[in-house]
Amino acid sequence: MSGSNAVTAQTFFHGALARRLDRASRALLEPEDGRAMVFSRAAGEPALGQPTQVSWRVFKNPLTVFIGGVAAVILELAEPRVRTGVWERTSFRTQPLRRLRRTGLAAMMTVYGPANAAQAMIAGVRRMHARVKGTTPGGEPYCADDPELLNWVQATAAYGFLQAYHTYSRPIPQADRDRYYREGETAARLYGATLPPRSEAELDAAFAAMLPRLEPSPIIFEFLDIMRTTRIVPPVSRALTPAAYLAQPLFVRAAVSLTPPRIRERLGLGPSYGLRPFERAILRQAAALADRIVLHSSPAVQSCQRLGLPADFLYASR
Repeated sequence: MSGSNAVTAQTFFHGALARRLDRASRALLEPEDGRAMVFSRAAGEPALGQPTQVSWRVFKNPLTVFIGGVAAVILELAEPRVRTGVWERTSFRTQPLRRLRRTGLAAMMTVYGPANAAQAMIAGVRRMHARVKGTTPGGEPYCADDPELLNWVQATAAYGFLQAYHTYSRPIPQADRDRYYREGETAARLYGATLPPRSEAELDAAFAAMLPRLEPSPIIFEFLDIMRTTRIVPPVSRALTPAAYLAQPLFVRAAVSLTPPRIRERLGLGPSYGLRPFERAILRQAAALADRIVLHSSPAVQSCQRLGLPADFLYASR
Protein backbone atom coordinates (compact mmCIF):
# COMPACT_ATOMS: atom_id res chain seq x y z
CA MET A 1 0.00 0.00 0.00
CA SER A 2 1.37 3.39 -0.98
CA GLY A 3 1.93 6.12 1.58
CA SER A 4 -1.04 8.17 0.36
CA ASN A 5 -3.35 5.14 0.38
CA ALA A 6 -2.24 4.27 3.91
CA VAL A 7 -3.01 7.78 5.09
CA THR A 8 -6.43 7.65 3.38
CA ALA A 9 -7.24 4.30 5.00
CA GLN A 10 -6.13 5.55 8.39
CA THR A 11 -8.25 8.69 8.02
CA PHE A 12 -11.28 6.62 7.00
CA PHE A 13 -10.84 4.23 9.95
CA HIS A 14 -10.40 7.13 12.38
CA GLY A 15 -13.50 8.85 11.06
CA ALA A 16 -15.63 5.68 11.17
CA LEU A 17 -14.50 4.92 14.72
CA ALA A 18 -15.20 8.49 15.82
CA ARG A 19 -18.74 8.34 14.39
CA ARG A 20 -19.49 5.06 16.16
CA LEU A 21 -18.08 6.26 19.46
CA ASP A 22 -20.02 9.49 19.07
CA ARG A 23 -23.30 7.61 18.63
CA ALA A 24 -22.52 5.37 21.59
CA SER A 25 -21.65 8.32 23.80
CA ARG A 26 -24.84 10.15 22.82
CA ALA A 27 -27.04 7.10 23.45
CA LEU A 28 -25.43 6.37 26.80
CA LEU A 29 -25.78 9.91 28.17
CA GLU A 30 -29.13 10.90 26.68
CA PRO A 31 -31.61 11.70 29.47
CA GLU A 32 -34.31 9.11 30.16
CA ASP A 33 -37.10 11.52 29.25
CA GLY A 34 -35.71 11.80 25.73
CA ARG A 35 -35.01 15.52 25.91
CA ALA A 36 -31.83 16.75 24.31
CA MET A 37 -28.89 17.35 26.60
CA VAL A 38 -28.46 20.94 27.71
CA PHE A 39 -24.71 21.29 27.21
CA SER A 40 -25.06 23.24 23.96
CA ARG A 41 -27.92 25.43 25.22
CA ALA A 42 -27.71 28.82 26.91
CA ALA A 43 -25.01 30.13 24.55
CA GLY A 44 -22.26 31.87 26.46
CA GLU A 45 -23.38 30.71 29.91
CA PRO A 46 -20.33 29.55 31.88
CA ALA A 47 -20.07 26.26 33.72
CA LEU A 48 -19.20 25.95 37.38
CA GLY A 49 -15.55 25.89 36.32
CA GLN A 50 -13.49 27.21 33.44
CA PRO A 51 -12.61 25.29 30.23
CA THR A 52 -8.94 25.67 31.17
CA GLN A 53 -9.42 23.59 34.31
CA VAL A 54 -7.87 20.15 34.57
CA SER A 55 -11.28 18.49 34.97
CA TRP A 56 -12.38 19.66 31.51
CA ARG A 57 -9.53 17.64 30.00
CA VAL A 58 -10.02 14.64 32.28
CA PHE A 59 -13.76 14.18 31.72
CA LYS A 60 -13.58 14.33 27.93
CA ASN A 61 -12.17 10.76 27.76
CA PRO A 62 -15.11 8.31 27.85
CA LEU A 63 -12.95 5.25 28.47
CA THR A 64 -11.15 6.59 31.54
CA VAL A 65 -14.37 8.16 32.86
CA PHE A 66 -15.95 4.70 32.90
CA ILE A 67 -12.90 3.11 34.56
CA GLY A 68 -12.62 5.93 37.09
CA GLY A 69 -16.30 5.74 37.92
CA VAL A 70 -16.06 2.01 38.67
CA ALA A 71 -13.00 2.60 40.85
CA ALA A 72 -14.85 5.30 42.78
CA VAL A 73 -17.81 3.00 43.45
CA ILE A 74 -15.51 0.23 44.70
CA LEU A 75 -14.11 2.67 47.26
CA GLU A 76 -17.57 3.95 48.18
CA LEU A 77 -18.93 0.43 48.72
CA ALA A 78 -16.04 -0.30 51.08
CA GLU A 79 -17.65 2.06 53.63
CA PRO A 80 -20.57 0.19 55.29
CA ARG A 81 -22.95 3.15 55.60
CA VAL A 82 -22.43 4.25 52.02
CA ARG A 83 -22.68 0.64 50.86
CA THR A 84 -26.02 0.09 52.57
CA GLY A 85 -27.48 3.31 51.22
CA VAL A 86 -26.36 2.62 47.66
CA TRP A 87 -27.31 -1.06 47.58
CA GLU A 88 -30.59 -0.97 49.48
CA ARG A 89 -31.99 2.48 48.67
CA THR A 90 -31.08 3.00 45.00
CA SER A 91 -31.73 1.14 41.73
CA PHE A 92 -28.10 0.15 41.21
CA ARG A 93 -28.68 -3.54 41.87
CA THR A 94 -31.87 -3.93 39.83
CA GLN A 95 -31.33 -1.36 37.07
CA PRO A 96 -27.56 -0.88 36.78
CA LEU A 97 -27.56 0.67 33.30
CA ARG A 98 -30.19 3.23 34.23
CA ARG A 99 -28.25 4.11 37.37
CA LEU A 100 -24.98 4.39 35.44
CA ARG A 101 -26.57 6.70 32.88
CA ARG A 102 -27.94 8.98 35.58
CA THR A 103 -24.64 9.02 37.46
CA GLY A 104 -22.64 9.68 34.28
CA LEU A 105 -24.95 12.49 33.22
CA ALA A 106 -24.70 14.06 36.69
CA ALA A 107 -20.89 13.99 36.53
CA MET A 108 -20.90 15.61 33.09
CA MET A 109 -23.41 18.26 34.16
CA THR A 110 -21.28 19.12 37.18
CA VAL A 111 -18.20 19.71 35.02
CA TYR A 112 -19.58 20.99 31.71
CA GLY A 113 -23.20 22.02 32.14
CA PRO A 114 -24.42 25.64 32.24
CA ALA A 115 -24.00 26.80 35.83
CA ASN A 116 -27.72 27.37 36.44
CA ALA A 117 -28.64 23.90 35.16
CA ALA A 118 -25.80 22.27 37.12
CA GLN A 119 -26.83 23.98 40.35
CA ALA A 120 -30.46 22.96 39.86
CA MET A 121 -29.42 19.35 39.27
CA ILE A 122 -27.19 19.31 42.36
CA ALA A 123 -30.01 20.76 44.46
CA GLY A 124 -32.21 17.89 43.28
CA VAL A 125 -29.54 15.36 44.22
CA ARG A 126 -29.31 16.87 47.70
CA ARG A 127 -33.09 16.68 48.16
CA MET A 128 -32.95 13.03 47.21
CA HIS A 129 -30.07 12.37 49.62
CA ALA A 130 -32.05 13.91 52.48
CA ARG A 131 -34.63 11.13 52.07
CA VAL A 132 -32.12 8.27 52.09
CA LYS A 133 -31.55 7.04 55.62
CA GLY A 134 -31.64 3.79 57.53
CA THR A 135 -29.52 1.33 59.47
CA THR A 136 -26.68 -0.86 58.25
CA PRO A 137 -26.80 -4.66 58.80
CA GLY A 138 -24.34 -4.02 61.62
CA GLY A 139 -26.83 -1.74 63.37
CA GLU A 140 -25.21 1.60 62.54
CA PRO A 141 -27.54 4.44 61.50
CA TYR A 142 -26.79 6.38 58.36
CA CYS A 143 -28.14 9.26 56.30
CA ALA A 144 -27.00 10.03 52.77
CA ASP A 145 -26.65 13.73 53.54
CA ASP A 146 -24.22 13.10 56.41
CA PRO A 147 -21.23 15.40 55.66
CA GLU A 148 -18.77 12.64 56.61
CA LEU A 149 -20.25 10.32 53.98
CA LEU A 150 -20.47 13.10 51.40
CA ASN A 151 -16.80 13.91 52.03
CA TRP A 152 -15.95 10.27 51.32
CA VAL A 153 -18.07 10.04 48.18
CA GLN A 154 -16.65 13.29 46.79
CA ALA A 155 -13.07 12.25 47.58
CA THR A 156 -13.43 8.82 45.97
CA ALA A 157 -15.10 10.23 42.86
CA ALA A 158 -12.46 12.92 42.39
CA TYR A 159 -9.72 10.33 42.87
CA GLY A 160 -11.21 7.74 40.53
CA PHE A 161 -11.68 10.01 37.53
CA LEU A 162 -8.32 11.74 37.88
CA GLN A 163 -6.34 8.59 38.60
CA ALA A 164 -7.85 6.72 35.66
CA TYR A 165 -6.90 9.50 33.25
CA HIS A 166 -3.45 9.96 34.79
CA THR A 167 -2.69 6.22 34.78
CA TYR A 168 -4.13 5.06 31.47
CA SER A 169 -4.52 8.08 29.18
CA ARG A 170 -1.93 10.77 29.81
CA PRO A 171 0.26 11.47 32.86
CA ILE A 172 -0.69 14.66 34.69
CA PRO A 173 2.04 16.59 36.52
CA GLN A 174 1.83 16.76 40.31
CA ALA A 175 1.06 20.48 40.30
CA ASP A 176 -1.89 19.95 37.95
CA ARG A 177 -3.18 17.02 40.01
CA ASP A 178 -3.21 19.25 43.08
CA ARG A 179 -4.87 21.99 41.05
CA TYR A 180 -7.58 19.53 39.97
CA TYR A 181 -8.56 18.92 43.60
CA ARG A 182 -8.60 22.65 44.40
CA GLU A 183 -10.71 23.36 41.33
CA GLY A 184 -13.25 20.73 42.38
CA GLU A 185 -13.89 22.25 45.81
CA THR A 186 -16.74 24.53 44.67
CA ALA A 187 -18.80 21.70 43.19
CA ALA A 188 -18.00 19.35 46.08
CA ARG A 189 -19.33 21.87 48.59
CA LEU A 190 -22.48 22.37 46.52
CA TYR A 191 -23.09 18.64 46.92
CA GLY A 192 -22.72 19.04 50.69
CA ALA A 193 -19.14 17.98 51.31
CA THR A 194 -17.56 20.02 54.10
CA LEU A 195 -13.94 18.86 53.76
CA PRO A 196 -13.24 17.92 50.16
CA PRO A 197 -9.55 17.24 49.49
CA ARG A 198 -7.73 20.26 48.07
CA SER A 199 -4.55 18.41 47.11
CA GLU A 200 -3.29 14.89 46.58
CA ALA A 201 -1.70 14.99 50.04
CA GLU A 202 -5.07 15.85 51.60
CA LEU A 203 -6.67 13.01 49.63
CA ASP A 204 -4.06 10.54 50.93
CA ALA A 205 -4.77 11.75 54.46
CA ALA A 206 -8.51 11.26 53.96
CA PHE A 207 -7.95 7.72 52.69
CA ALA A 208 -5.69 6.90 55.64
CA ALA A 209 -8.24 8.27 58.12
CA MET A 210 -11.06 6.23 56.57
CA LEU A 211 -9.06 3.00 56.22
CA PRO A 212 -10.06 1.53 59.64
CA ARG A 213 -13.74 1.85 58.67
CA LEU A 214 -13.42 0.11 55.33
CA GLU A 215 -14.34 -3.55 55.14
CA PRO A 216 -14.76 -6.37 52.62
CA SER A 217 -18.27 -7.31 51.52
CA PRO A 218 -19.89 -9.73 49.05
CA ILE A 219 -21.67 -6.67 47.66
CA ILE A 220 -18.38 -5.35 46.24
CA PHE A 221 -17.89 -8.57 44.28
CA GLU A 222 -21.53 -8.52 43.15
CA PHE A 223 -21.00 -4.98 41.90
CA LEU A 224 -17.91 -6.06 39.96
CA ASP A 225 -19.89 -8.93 38.38
CA ILE A 226 -22.61 -6.47 37.33
CA MET A 227 -20.03 -4.18 35.77
CA ARG A 228 -18.44 -7.07 33.90
CA THR A 229 -21.70 -8.46 32.48
CA THR A 230 -24.10 -5.52 31.99
CA ARG A 231 -23.94 -4.29 28.40
CA ILE A 232 -22.94 -0.67 28.99
CA VAL A 233 -22.56 0.53 25.39
CA PRO A 234 -25.97 0.74 23.68
CA PRO A 235 -26.31 -1.38 20.49
CA VAL A 236 -25.72 1.51 18.09
CA SER A 237 -23.15 -0.35 15.99
CA ARG A 238 -22.83 -4.07 15.32
CA ALA A 239 -19.12 -3.51 14.72
CA LEU A 240 -18.44 -1.54 17.91
CA THR A 241 -20.75 -3.05 20.53
CA PRO A 242 -19.35 -6.63 20.68
CA ALA A 243 -15.79 -5.35 21.07
CA ALA A 244 -16.82 -2.95 23.81
CA TYR A 245 -18.80 -5.69 25.57
CA LEU A 246 -15.83 -8.06 25.48
CA ALA A 247 -13.56 -5.29 26.77
CA GLN A 248 -15.69 -4.53 29.82
CA PRO A 249 -13.99 -7.13 32.06
CA LEU A 250 -10.68 -5.49 31.14
CA PHE A 251 -12.02 -2.07 32.12
CA VAL A 252 -13.29 -3.45 35.44
CA ARG A 253 -9.91 -4.97 36.25
CA ALA A 254 -8.34 -1.61 35.35
CA ALA A 255 -10.63 0.02 37.91
CA VAL A 256 -9.64 -2.49 40.60
CA SER A 257 -5.99 -1.79 39.84
CA LEU A 258 -6.56 1.90 40.59
CA THR A 259 -7.64 1.30 44.19
CA PRO A 260 -4.81 2.05 46.66
CA PRO A 261 -2.91 -1.15 47.56
CA ARG A 262 -3.77 -1.06 51.28
CA ILE A 263 -7.46 -0.68 50.55
CA ARG A 264 -7.37 -3.35 47.84
CA GLU A 265 -5.75 -5.77 50.27
CA ARG A 266 -8.29 -4.93 52.96
CA LEU A 267 -11.17 -5.64 50.57
CA GLY A 268 -9.76 -8.99 49.48
CA LEU A 269 -9.19 -7.92 45.88
CA GLY A 270 -6.18 -10.07 45.08
CA PRO A 271 -3.92 -9.99 41.99
CA SER A 272 -6.42 -11.97 39.90
CA TYR A 273 -8.79 -8.99 40.00
CA GLY A 274 -6.20 -6.57 38.61
CA LEU A 275 -4.54 -6.03 35.26
CA ARG A 276 -1.90 -8.23 33.69
CA PRO A 277 1.10 -6.33 32.24
CA PHE A 278 0.11 -6.89 28.61
CA GLU A 279 -3.46 -5.77 29.37
CA ARG A 280 -2.16 -2.57 30.90
CA ALA A 281 -0.25 -1.81 27.69
CA ILE A 282 -3.32 -2.48 25.52
CA LEU A 283 -5.49 -0.34 27.75
CA ARG A 284 -3.07 2.58 27.64
CA GLN A 285 -3.09 2.50 23.85
CA ALA A 286 -6.90 2.44 23.78
CA ALA A 287 -7.21 5.25 26.33
CA ALA A 288 -4.68 7.37 24.46
CA LEU A 289 -6.67 6.89 21.25
CA ALA A 290 -9.94 7.78 23.01
CA ASP A 291 -8.30 10.95 24.27
CA ARG A 292 -7.56 12.10 20.71
CA ILE A 293 -10.97 11.47 19.13
CA VAL A 294 -13.21 14.54 19.03
CA LEU A 295 -16.75 13.36 19.82
CA HIS A 296 -18.94 16.17 18.53
CA SER A 297 -22.03 15.20 20.54
CA SER A 298 -20.08 14.80 23.77
CA PRO A 299 -20.72 17.18 26.68
CA ALA A 300 -17.10 18.35 26.50
CA VAL A 301 -17.28 19.43 22.86
CA GLN A 302 -20.81 20.83 23.07
CA SER A 303 -19.87 22.90 26.10
CA CYS A 304 -16.78 24.31 24.44
CA GLN A 305 -18.90 25.37 21.48
CA ARG A 306 -21.48 26.87 23.84
CA LEU A 307 -18.70 29.13 25.07
CA GLY A 308 -17.54 30.04 21.58
CA LEU A 309 -14.48 27.76 21.65
CA PRO A 310 -13.47 25.42 18.82
CA ALA A 311 -14.63 21.81 18.98
CA ASP A 312 -11.07 20.56 19.46
CA PHE A 313 -10.18 23.08 22.17
CA LEU A 314 -9.62 20.37 24.82
CA TYR A 315 -7.72 18.14 22.40
CA ALA A 316 -5.05 20.61 21.32
CA SER A 317 -1.63 20.30 22.91
CA ARG A 318 -1.22 22.66 25.84
